[in-house]
Amino acid sequence: MKLTICHLYPDLLDLYGDRGNIIALAARCRWRGIEPVIQQASLGEDLNFMGMDILFIGGGSDREQGLLVQDLMRREKELRRAIENGLVVLCICGGYQMLGKYYQMSNGERIDGLGILDVWTIAGERRLIGNVVVDLSEKILGDKPCKFKTLVGFENHSGKTHLGEKASPLGNVLFGHGNNGEDSGEGVRYLNVFGTYLHGPLLPKNPHFADLLLELAAKRRGLDNSLRELDDHLEELAHTAMVQRLLKQA
Repeated sequence: MKLTICHLYPDLLDLYGDRGNIIALAARCRWRGIEPVIQQASLGEDLNFMGMDILFIGGGSDREQGLLVQDLMRREKELRRAIENGLVVLCICGGYQMLGKYYQMSNGERIDGLGILDVWTIAGERRLIGNVVVDLSEKILGDKPCKFKTLVGFENHSGKTHLGEKASPLGNVLFGHGNNGEDSGEGVRYLNVFGTYLHGPLLPKNPHFADLLLELAAKRRGLDNSLRELDDHLEELAHTAMVQRLLKQA
């Protein structure tokens, strides 16, 4: 069994250890006897979105986003078609913003996004920085039994993202700022697309969330998506310790 994982723009979007998300996904595949096929693609390179199982887009600066959105626009129809077909996508910070409708910079300039996600982002006057604890939405978890219903991570963004009627947040912020620091929401889910501001990187801190992505990818391919349980004892201790420490400060 193979799963193809693509890291898009790894040379330009890799803030705060985002590359660690690819490392975590690949490791959790190998530990189960699944062969991870890792692809990397940057500006101008051809991509087969329908042939991928998981697409990862990390975070970067406003300047880089302007360049990358132009490149993504020429791939928009193919990407949208793959997403409608169930492609699993994890997009963080800048990647999250680019899949939305637009990003309005502090000088009033607007960078149009792909419009795949019903979200939009407006630059704020101050940065939203620090550790985050998120209570995952039941809509995200569904009927899947999960040891943890929380996500932990680190955010550092000035953009305030707002969700439209067609978008649902990943969950509610228990500690930190989240999408905009105003409505207690963090991230978004649309079909199998997950957008979030959680760096850190996200998946090593939240192995249960990494497994959710792998299960969805396997299910899309018609494969057995009941992943073999791993010994996550140390990861679970670290996750619990962080949640408890932060919530004591709330």
